[in-house]
Amino acid sequence: MRFQVALGKAIGVAVMVSAIGCSAQVVASHAPTLVAPKAANASVAMSPTPAPASSGNPVARVNGAVLTDRDLMREIEAIFPYAKIHNGVPKDMEPEMRKGALEMIIFEELLYQQALREKRTVAPERLQRAEVEFRKQFPTAQEYNQVVQNEVHGSKQMLREKVRRSLLIEDMLKTEVSAKARVSEAAALAYYKANPKNFQHPEMFSIQTISIVPPENPTPEMAQEARKKADNALKQAKATKSYQDFGLLAEKISEDDWHVNMGDRKSVERDKLPPPVVNVALAMKPGQVSDLIQMGPAYTLFRLNAHVPAGIAPFAEVKAKLMTDMQKSKTDQLRAELNKKLRKTAKVEVL
Repeated sequence: MRFQVALGKAIGVAVMVSAIGCSAQVVASHAPTLVAPKAANASVAMSPTPAPASSGNPVARVNGAVLTDRDLMREIEAIFPYAKIHNGVPKDMEPEMRKGALEMIIFEELLYQQALREKRTVAPERLQRAEVEFRKQFPTAQEYNQVVQNEVHGSKQMLREKVRRSLLIEDMLKTEVSAKARVSEAAALAYYKANPKNFQHPEMFSIQTISIVPPENPTPEMAQEARKKADNALKQAKATKSYQDFGLLAEKISEDDWHVNMGDRKSVERDKLPPPVVNVALAMKPGQVSDLIQMGPAYTLFRLNAHVPAGIAPFAEVKAKLMTDMQKSKTDQLRAELNKKLRKTAKVEVL
């Protein structure tokens, strides 16, 4: 297990590449890349016992702190965890992925250096808990010791500094982004009222179907057999009393693609349903089962679960998603602004 990915599971810092202005639209749910900065000048307050920079070829410098291709590869693997399975990143994705990963490790380094300037600290108890959680990610002591040996030359102190660095970056993101990005219900309601067009929806029908489909170019005998099966399906469907009853029957006898999912097609817009189905559905009440509808050689019947006229979705229905979307948008904005602010006074060199 890679050091950074395992540590990310322990600490759980989520960082979005697109949020800092990178064109790679990917999300890395992991701890920040673990690289210790080296002071570029006396104005940057450094840790008394900084962790050493990772070995590897330099790819960037941030106020003198060297970021290497090894750090970059960890970030790419965190963004695209299937890289090993697919023998690396797909060629068409590689330039964009590399660009996004590079932007991310630079952003993380800027956050860390700012945390040091602000003299932020990590409580010993919290640091110890994070170390314990990191250790738990490994099934055996041998695997854990091997990673510690490979990554920090067996030094528990160096490991502690890397964990501390990750926690400081996490704190920076919480106070400068997450806390400021919270969206209240009142703010969501105000947006909802100001933008009614965003919540309009077309007329919708929620249905479950059972279909009997004869072979292509059926003989008269095949067509007759299909009609017999359809009549029998209708008889059984009319006897069902609930969504579940109809769904279980659909899974048993239906020959359409939805039979594996209780025959449930969920909510479908009116203009995406065949006109014969719409005409029948308009005359039905929720819970009713239609008669047979023949379309070509196939037969279909359905259970109407809901009919929703076109209109504006109630705030109660959209509130949760709206608040989530607004918070994500605000988070992206705040991260981009923070990245821009930190870069303004920093010396960043891409090598």
